[in-house]
Order: sequence, then structure tokens, then C-alpha cells
Amino acid sequence: MPVLNETHNPDLRSWVSSANSPETDFPIQNLPFAEFRRKYTGESFRGGVAIGDQVLDLAAAQTIFSGKAAFGASACAESTLNTFMSMGSSVWSALRLALSRALREGAKEQSELEHCLIAQSDVEFSLPCTIGDYTDFYTSVFHATRVGSLFRPDNPLLPNYKWVPIGYHGRSSSIDVSGQTFKRPQGQVKAADAAEPSVGPCKRLDYELEVGIYIGEGNAPGEPIALDDSDQHVFGYCLFNDWSARDIQAWEYQPLGPFLAKNFASTVSPWIVTNEALLPYRTEFKRDAADPQPLPYLSSDTNSEEGALDIKLEVLLQTQQMRTHNEPPAKLSESNFVYSYWTVAQMVAHHTVNGCNLRPGDFFGSGTQSGPEHEQGGSMLELSRGGKESVSLPNGEQRTFVEDGDTVVMRGYCEKEGVARIGFGEVVSTVLPANN
Repeated sequence: MPVLNETHNPDLRSWVSSANSPETDFPIQNLPFAEFRRKYTGESFRGGVAIGDQVLDLAAAQTIFSGKAAFGASACAESTLNTFMSMGSSVWSALRLALSRALREGAKEQSELEHCLIAQSDVEFSLPCTIGDYTDFYTSVFHATRVGSLFRPDNPLLPNYKWVPIGYHGRSSSIDVSGQTFKRPQGQVKAADAAEPSVGPCKRLDYELEVGIYIGEGNAPGEPIALDDSDQHVFGYCLFNDWSARDIQAWEYQPLGPFLAKNFASTVSPWIVTNEALLPYRTEFKRDAADPQPLPYLSSDTNSEEGALDIKLEVLLQTQQMRTHNEPPAKLSESNFVYSYWTVAQMVAHHTVNGCNLRPGDFFGSGTQSGPEHEQGGSMLELSRGGKESVSLPNGEQRTFVEDGDTVVMRGYCEKEGVARIGFGEVVSTVLPANN
């Protein structure tokens, strides 16, 4: 298991001055990875690390490293991070340590690395890796109960929910990076008072506030990953908006679950915050004593003591009218990943208990992360109580679901006394009108 080390020291400062701001998402204690290139160029995408408001170009900087860090930096120069992710935690940690030392105040590498920095405002991003397979979990018991009460009022929470981390296999081809725009999906729907279904544009388009989990080193077919070994396989985390067509979903989801309601668009934030960077924000995993306790393969002292992650999450909405009047996005809700009913380690252990082999770049969605209070809902479906109540925006506009031209912004960060603030940046995506 990874342990706290010198890279987590909250007193570290960087010679990149913007990394020392208390409000930055990207202090020297973070050092997340992404694939980027300069805007408006034909450059190849390559790996970079965020430091303050800059990106350190790893393709340009790779010659300063040695040993395992050099192998990692060379892999990061590729157009995806898959090779680097496959190298395992010893290489990930070695490169993180080398980057931390080279970017600290007084580092001898400063003169060599200064020309390898590019302002984040001058770059564009691609997906950080090729996502081979994508599994969406359903780990917020508060979201599951509220949504279940809308679809199944007499039986909102199915009996397996508290025994097994529920998930379904989604479609990776429509996952895109922050800045994604997509056309409103069309599909088959059936109104409650209609004799038969019809095909048309979705009328109940929704977002889902999720945490994304990237798998690094995989496992062989037939070889499950033990609960306490999951840290050797989880590379890092991002913010994830899993767009959903609720009216299509209501008609199609029985008996096999989500299909066209979920596979038209999903959006990830560009930066992968590494598993190691988040160690200071591990916290106790709590399960109500009255609930079923996890089966042995999903239970350990380590998971109970520090299996949860304290990540603060928020959703904002900017309408077309707000953009026209230069008004900022309005906050819709706040939640926290600590409310998750299942930990990431439990997701990994359960996903592989049957012998399923994970591969570098595979992706998990956490499921919508809603808190215990109504105003902490991670979807418009919850906030509008199934479309029955409008959500009021500061400019007087009303929403029950997402409309054409709306931009949804999600942000996340970790923050507590005595520890460096770790941010995720943001994930932004915009809905366009459906095809005629």
C-alpha cells in the first residue's frame, strides 16, 4: 500500500509561483497528468503535468530524469498515458518524487525546466488515455433510494444493493474530454398515457455528478484483485459527467438496464489526479451497523480505516441566456465522495472476483454522488423531484431538466486543515439541439 512521503509535505513550495497560491487546484503536492498540445497547432498530443497555472511538457523535460522516473517520463511523452499507466505503482511513484524534487523552490533543475512550461490557457486537451472498457457503478445509496422511489415507489432500493456493488458496462466510444459538445439524443420513449411508444428527441436530459477512476496495471484473467491490493491497480481519479436521457431510460431499462439512455455522451475532466496524491484525504469507511456488513472479500481493517475519500464535489449550470449576459454559472448542488456506500477498493475487488481481467486505461464511473439531503442531489432528476418541481436560477430562469444551450460545469477538490489543497480542475460540457 502507498504511504505518505515527502511529496505530501504541506510546507513544500514551488519555483512556479502560481503553484503556491492557496486557491490553486494544482500545488506541488498534486502533480496530476493529462494529454495536451498547444492550441491552434498541428502538434501531437503528449503527456503533461499541472503545476499552478502551467503545464510541464514531459516530452520536452524527459531528459532530466533517471532510473524508473526516466522510464515513466519517456512513456508519458506518448500520445496516450496507457503505457505509463501499465508500468505500475513503483514507476508512478518514482516519477512523482522526481517531479516534486525538480519543481521545488531551489531545485537545480529550474533553469532546464523553465522552457518546458506552457500556460494552461494556451493548451487544449485530449482524453488522457485510450479507454478500453468502461463500467458505471451505482455507489450512492441516497441517489439510488431517491431515483428508485421515482421508478419503483413500492420498492425503491432493490434487495441486492446493500450486498453487492451494482454496476453495468457502458460504452467508452462516446466518452470525451472537458469541452465536449453533443447533440440532444433521440430515442424511443413511452408516455404513461400513451398506447404505444414513439421516437423523438429526449425531453428529460440530465447530468450525473460522478468521480471517474482510471485503472493502471491490470490483472491476468482468472486472477481476482484482493481488496487490499487495489492500490497497486488504481492509477488515479477525475471528475465525470455521465449524461442521461431519463425518459428513454424509463422505457428501456427493464429488464437489462441502461442502454441508449446512457451511451450518447459522457465527459471527463482532463487531469488525472493520482491515487498517491490523494493519500492525505483517505478517511474512515462507515457502514450503518443496522445494514448488512460487506462479505469477507469486500471487507478488511484497512478498508474500514481508510477506504473512503474526502472529495468535495459541486455542480453548476450556465444557460445560453446567462452566457449572453456574461453571467457566471450558478451553483446547483454540493456533495462529497465520502458519502459513497462502496469504496473504490470494493469496486475493484468485486469487478474482478469472477476472474474479470482489467487493463491499463479501463475506466470506472462511481455512479451519481448524492449526499443525504435533497439539496445535495447529484442529478437534476433528484433536484426537481422527477420533474415535478422547477429549480430556480439566479437570473429568474427555471429548470426541471437540462435544455439546449445549457452548459454543465462540475468541480471537485480536497481540503482540510494542515494538508495541501488538491483540486481536480473542472469538467465542462454543453448540449446542442437534436438533429432535425
